[in-house]
Amino acid sequence: MARILARDVGLAYPRGRGGVVTALEGLTLDVADNEFVALVGPSGCGKSTFLYIVAGFLRATRGGVLVDDRAVAGPGPDRGMLFQHYALFPWRTVLGNVVYGLEERGLPRRECRERARAFIDLVKLGGFEDVYPNRLSGGMKQRVALARMLALDPDVLLMDEPFGALDAQTRRIMQEELLEIWSGRKKTVLFVTHDVQEAVTLAERVAVMTAAPGRIRAVVDVKRGGQGPQALVEELWAHVREEVDRASGMRPARG
Repeated sequence: MARILARDVGLAYPRGRGGVVTALEGLTLDVADNEFVALVGPSGCGKSTFLYIVAGFLRATRGGVLVDDRAVAGPGPDRGMLFQHYALFPWRTVLGNVVYGLEERGLPRRECRERARAFIDLVKLGGFEDVYPNRLSGGMKQRVALARMLALDPDVLLMDEPFGALDAQTRRIMQEELLEIWSGRKKTVLFVTHDVQEAVTLAERVAVMTAAPGRIRAVVDVKRGGQGPQALVEELWAHVREEVDRASGMRPARG
């Protein structure tokens, strides 16, 4: 069953003196229940834009997105969003940041704190509950943001290059821990990345977007393709490279 169903999604917005910018055009994609799908493509192709439409932060100007057969009309508790730049409250401790969304839902104080501590432990930050964000590394900050999202128990996790600002070692560790959490809790994940290797490492399927206006060029089945990781990386990179060249005017548009 498709948990996320995007059909003919387009987004255009005005610019300048009567001009129009088309960010997305005719984008169609299904993401199954409990599936991990990564989105890759050239810079500026609309990967994050599409993710924000699924999250309900932006409204498509054509087509639409269904989550659990309901049209997305705005943000909702069924979808959690993880950004590249953490978005933590600097005046709140680790515990205070994770407990915030639970408090906003009106849960009893004791339940909020117990639940928040459980997810802090899950992301391996036990012992840092009373530390403020300015005392944390980038990887630790992203763990706090992940714990805050997971504590709200959304069915769908939307991740916008969440490890893009981390060093290579921390990024690898976070990838492994995300897979461990996902395999244990089986959420539906839509993961935006510019890194083809990361997409192959994490996802069950990888959707490649065209240069702007973005749509789906190809979907590669990572887990059932019968190819080794390096062959999959090369296949995906060939798709991305052709779109990068097309955007720069080196190749003609695909029909």
